[in-house]
Amino acid sequence: MRQLLIALVLGGLLSIIGPAAAQDWMPAATLELSQGSVAAGIGFSWGSGTLTYLGRRYPVKIWGLSLGEAGFTWGTAKGTVVALKKLEDFSGTYIAGGAGWTVFGGGEAVVMKNQNGVVVEMTTSNGGVKFKLAASGIRLTLEQ
Repeated sequence: MRQLLIALVLGGLLSIIGPAAAQDWMPAATLELSQGSVAAGIGFSWGSGTLTYLGRRYPVKIWGLSLGEAGFTWGTAKGTVVALKKLEDFSGTYIAGGAGWTVFGGGEAVVMKNQNGVVVEMTTSNGGVKFKLAASGIRLTLEQ
């Protein structure tokens, strides 16, 4: 049952991301985030991080909402940013879906895409207690 659920979630993520040219999938930047979340059916997440693009570091703020979660977590995430053609395209609302749980510690792989076609691929390391079968929207904003 769990494998079927994971396959369905991954299939849904691939349909969100859609096809892209091979050059769009070359990593354009890296992203490191620290975040927290709390949920009881509807979840709220917040945090901050750093985008490294063309050798420069830019501060990033995070906030988001999700449906289908219960619990609380804190953690870090690291990953790559692809299909980023110009810095202005980074800020936006990223859509992701996922399933999993955290009991005192865990992690997950996340793929999300924004309205400008920018894709973020991350792995997380979490602490806390949470159950998740969720669709979420995360707002990543460059601080100026």
